[in-house]
Amino acid sequence: RSFTAGKTILTHRPAASVLLPALSSGSSFSPSTTYRRHQYRHHTQGAAFQNANLFSAAASVIAASGALLGGSLICQCEANVAPETPMNEENNAELPTYTMAQVSKNDGKGTDNRVWMTYGGCVYDVTDFIANHPGGSEKISLAAGGSIEPHWHLYRQHFASDLPLQLMEKMLIGYLHSDDQEKVDDGMEQLANDPYEHEPSRSSLLKVHGDTPMNAEVPMDILGREYITPVDMFYIRHHHPVPLLSEKEVEDFRLDVDLTILSKATPASGNGDEKKQKQTAKLSLAQIKSLPKVEVTTTLQCSGNRRSGFNDFRRTSGTPWGQGAISTAKWGGARLVDVLMLASDQLADDEKGSKPEKDATSTSTSNDKGSLLQTLQNLQTILDEHPNLQHLRFESIDGMLASIDILKALSPFGDVIIAYDMNDEPLPRDHGYPLRVIVPGYAAVRNVKWLSKLELAEEQAEGAWQRGLNYKVLPPSVVDANEVDLDKMPGLAEVSTFSGITNVRRVDEDVGEEKKMVPGETVMVKASGWAWAGGGRNIVRVDITGNNGKSWSNGNLAQGSNQPYGRAWAWVFWECPAIPAVVGEDGISVELSCKAVDLAFNSQPASSDGMWNVRGLANNSWFRLRHRVV
Repeated sequence: RSFTAGKTILTHRPAASVLLPALSSGSSFSPSTTYRRHQYRHHTQGAAFQNANLFSAAASVIAASGALLGGSLICQCEANVAPETPMNEENNAELPTYTMAQVSKNDGKGTDNRVWMTYGGCVYDVTDFIANHPGGSEKISLAAGGSIEPHWHLYRQHFASDLPLQLMEKMLIGYLHSDDQEKVDDGMEQLANDPYEHEPSRSSLLKVHGDTPMNAEVPMDILGREYITPVDMFYIRHHHPVPLLSEKEVEDFRLDVDLTILSKATPASGNGDEKKQKQTAKLSLAQIKSLPKVEVTTTLQCSGNRRSGFNDFRRTSGTPWGQGAISTAKWGGARLVDVLMLASDQLADDEKGSKPEKDATSTSTSNDKGSLLQTLQNLQTILDEHPNLQHLRFESIDGMLASIDILKALSPFGDVIIAYDMNDEPLPRDHGYPLRVIVPGYAAVRNVKWLSKLELAEEQAEGAWQRGLNYKVLPPSVVDANEVDLDKMPGLAEVSTFSGITNVRRVDEDVGEEKKMVPGETVMVKASGWAWAGGGRNIVRVDITGNNGKSWSNGNLAQGSNQPYGRAWAWVFWECPAIPAVVGEDGISVELSCKAVDLAFNSQPASSDGMWNVRGLANNSWFRLRHRVV
């Protein structure tokens, strides 16, 4: 870090004396402790850059937290141990020096379509890696033919891991001329504002994986305390700094609702083709809040929850979540269909020349008498008249793009809402203020925060979060995204069946008898936890074993067990008073496993090995917990 005008500015190269010991021990590093411009300046071209460890260390921000992890390179990383001593400097002594003008010609648009980037005085050819960028090829291409530093000033998740120590060494092709690197440094000095300067305050009890952007989960001992997760303990998963709106910006805020696909085509000028006139309504917060308020209690879970379980088998890319990237809240807001109807009425008034802001008092909504049958009839009519209407797209204030299928969006049983309240309080900034779409039963990434636009569309949303590698589950055998056609693979939407254990204790009677813990023998324990299934599928059973599946105990379903049939959007808490469990070799712990069964009798697989994927998504294998009970 360097400091300008009292504000923290992320710059490039790490101090060798600070960084190398941390990397050689395999630990992660933080930009707050390792990146100081004044500690690592290239004094002359050559010696300061000819340490292969240092090349990799300086470049490691490119892939940290798996943000650039992927491809066959992941195998190479696992096959090699991070060097504890400097490699042979002669290996890199003859690499050429390039100017930024030469680098800029390799932006992927030239005759050979190579893509070069610079970072910390080094030049990298990332061409073969672009398809494997978990953040999407579009994101990594922002730096094509230029320097990476300005982009990582925003995307600081690149600083969370030491994995790229070996990864980036394979991409190093030379050095950037010192004069050009000085210009990059000067440009970073000019970044007078820290995009994370105005982040909200957060609970110190959350387990933080990274704070720029914030990614934090709920600790196990807190996860099962309350059925409705307190706002300050709700897990946080961000891709960018949290938007900060002024009072004026909130007052002027308008939700764009694009209904162009429903408009009639008109002849285009000149060629006789037909095109549709843009039809976008703009709704104020006051208009949306004037609609009938509904409340939906639903569980949200990060698609990478329990990624650390995959990492035990083979390393993946992304935040190493435990089981705590899941929480439940009561969301309040307007039905999505009501918002769409209000937008449609506004556009109709605009065509008639009537301009006043229309609210719920002057428009029909799904709260009217006979609304269910009318809504179903209207839905069928819309789908019949517009067979190309397949998706509802979302866009956020911070530029995130995502979408859901139109049947989920418009179904009166889908309970999709545009939320402005969370647990009976105004939506907090960390969770989407001023508006967030809530899509019950779907992956949390489809529940877009800081909502700025809705669009009825023929195609799914563009961008990395919908079409890129970010949220696509590759087969276990595929470690290089170039081997598959991502466009033909669906992104995560409706999710599977999950469960977890949050508390384990010996039963009172067992302790009272002063029964000793002897390795290999059986003791009685009691446990509690949670279970949840996507798609509104009710949890019908939770099974728990203390001997790796040789026998099973049935958990008692408690809170959340009486949700409507097929609309069980929230988790279920369970408890089991007596579980035979084998004492571990340490003589003080037992290992319990649990699996949930949902309404469709989907059950969790025993092992994550056959589910492993390079992005570490959708781990719903048995939840296993070794817990000390002495």
